[in-house]
Amino acid sequence: MSASPVVKVLFVCMGNICRSPTAHGVFRRLVRDEGLAEVIEVDSAGTHAYHLGKAPDQRAIQTAARRGVALDDLRARRAEAEDFLVFDYVLAMDQDNYVSLAAICPPGMDQRLMLFMDFAPELRTREVPDPYYGGPSGFETVYDMVEAASKGLLAHIRKQHF
Repeated sequence: MSASPVVKVLFVCMGNICRSPTAHGVFRRLVRDEGLAEVIEVDSAGTHAYHLGKAPDQRAIQTAARRGVALDDLRARRAEAEDFLVFDYVLAMDQDNYVSLAAICPPGMDQRLMLFMDFAPELRTREVPDPYYGGPSGFETVYDMVEAASKGLLAHIRKQHF
């Protein structure tokens, strides 16, 4: 899939302040802990420009921090068509964001677009729910789902690229 020795992964939700930065932070830590930070790059983005330049939601930051993952260095940005030329994996958190990404995906790049939860089939869901309008428990649920899918994604990348 990747012509370069570095595999590049982009996580995408709607505003890039809850789900995708959580995935970014969790996967980045997993990659670092596995000694793969030199060969796997991680980023996150949103399909909408609601929060450009903003830090992740404080509830996401706090949930991740309780589990030893830092998100406070991340800033929201919007996904662009060029991302499909840069990233080997463009991972949507849900079907709505998948559709938004498919609409900007350049011809011939659609194999890079996937649903993130497809890497955690044991959870039997294809979508990470948006916790923004709910309470703290929603952020805990999202973290658990993201952690499971991150492990599956890393196993997939190891098998496909290393």
